[in-house]
Amino acid sequence: MFCYQCEQTYRSDEGAGCAGAKGMCGKDATTADLQDILLYVCEGVGQYLHRARLLGATDIEADRFILFAFFTTLTNVNFNAAKFVELIQQASQIRDRAKALYEDAARAAGKSPETLSGPASFAPASDMAGLSAQASEAAVRKDAAILGEDAVGARALILYGLKGVCAYAHHARVLGEERDAIYATVEHALDMLAREERDVATLLDEALALGRANFLAMEALDAANTGAFGAPTPTNVRVTPIKGKAILVSGHDLKDLHAILEATKDKGINVYTHGEMLPAHSYPKLKAYPHLAGNYGGAWQEQQKEFAEFPGPIVMTSNCLIEPQPRYRGRIFTAGPVGWAGVRHIADENFAIVAQAAQALPGFTEDAPEKTITIGFGREAVLGVADKVIDAVKSGAIRHFFLVGGCDGAAPGRNYYTDFADEAPKDTVILTLGCGKYRFNKHDFGTIGGLPRLLDMGQCNDAYSALVVATKLAEAFGVGVNELPLSLIVSWFEQKAAAVLLTLLALGVRNVRIGPTLPAFLTPALVDVLVQKFGVQPIGDAKSDIAASLARAA
Repeated sequence: MFCYQCEQTYRSDEGAGCAGAKGMCGKDATTADLQDILLYVCEGVGQYLHRARLLGATDIEADRFILFAFFTTLTNVNFNAAKFVELIQQASQIRDRAKALYEDAARAAGKSPETLSGPASFAPASDMAGLSAQASEAAVRKDAAILGEDAVGARALILYGLKGVCAYAHHARVLGEERDAIYATVEHALDMLAREERDVATLLDEALALGRANFLAMEALDAANTGAFGAPTPTNVRVTPIKGKAILVSGHDLKDLHAILEATKDKGINVYTHGEMLPAHSYPKLKAYPHLAGNYGGAWQEQQKEFAEFPGPIVMTSNCLIEPQPRYRGRIFTAGPVGWAGVRHIADENFAIVAQAAQALPGFTEDAPEKTITIGFGREAVLGVADKVIDAVKSGAIRHFFLVGGCDGAAPGRNYYTDFADEAPKDTVILTLGCGKYRFNKHDFGTIGGLPRLLDMGQCNDAYSALVVATKLAEAFGVGVNELPLSLIVSWFEQKAAAVLLTLLALGVRNVRIGPTLPAFLTPALVDVLVQKFGVQPIGDAKSDIAASLARAA
């Protein structure tokens, strides 16, 4: 086992990376190794699909499988080793199909098919023991001595960015939104990884191509969510429970939440959101359900305490899952790409069993004092008052915008984001998205120019909305995005965040501050490229960073 894909990875003076019996996320070495093998076989699928596409042949079911397979390997998604044995066998069968597709297309074009090696010819064992013995052939750093550390780091940036792209694209696909250009880019990236490209400049260009594909994936997901549930609108959400039977829904998948709301309609069960599900309350077709009662708890890293205290069943629809504790292991369910050995998994979107569990559990026995927060400032809501925003900026009422958001986590250093939001001057606006907002979203920031100073724009993927707003405001002011009075202060944790960062870089957004630490897979030389070419900076002291951002804007 070796993994350094997330922010919480083990770090020491000797280096970084989880390499023991269990990673910092709780994933055991067997499962981590099986995930590496699954991705390696998927690279082989990509080798054939990429070549077939160049000849006009495609296999959308194979592309869809790649999205799902990659999603399962994100930090805190699936920890079930047996599931990965199954997925590896599926991937091998799909690779055979992709090979036949390519060879048929080549012959139809009058060409001799290539004989491919590496992942395209890798023969996975049929059982867990045999697969574990093959782990070294698929390890992320297997060719470090040949490729060099900078190339390995750049390849890791592609691999982990690819995971984020696949996750967002999968979320969009389950709601009926797909983009062929995303599939083409994913196939190309897999082929590049498979052929062991080592030129760092070429690898960074591929990473930026993934950033552009991720923008398409976030656009598709935005279209999927708003098409299915309406455009988010400013909404007051209760954050204290009310008396009655209860279900808690965590993760990101709005389709699963909708299915749960349907399964519990008129049954006297209140449905609460958790973590990144909070923005669901701002979608008109979801908040129309009267039993969507409120939001419970905070960000993902608090779940073991919060889930234990919740008096009903819990459904985890996507990342981020932590090892279920005995106090609630018998009443937690997983869905979609999520999994934990011994935890009941709902594979058919039939949540009737969850409703039954809620009826059998006590629920909340009394109302808590009512408290609310305001969410729902998606791009349509913000652009709907763009004239007020523009006037406030021109009059000097709004001096600056800070986008403070991203992933939360348990590692030290994240209080920086609380301090940053609290210490931002009163004539500035704070935009936020992702679960990092739980660090400060219950604080009272007041209003400015007739608007709340804190504007919650949604989930991490709603970085798309933020970018659209920034682009429209830049057009209104007749400047580029980098000339706006806007600073991005990003907290990262896992691979969706890596994909969002690549999107920002691909779109030319400069001077992003990132923390609490820089990715461990980036070598000093790669960090230097990001600093010199894109102005990426590690976070420092909140007060000093605020002052520096305002000074740069001035």
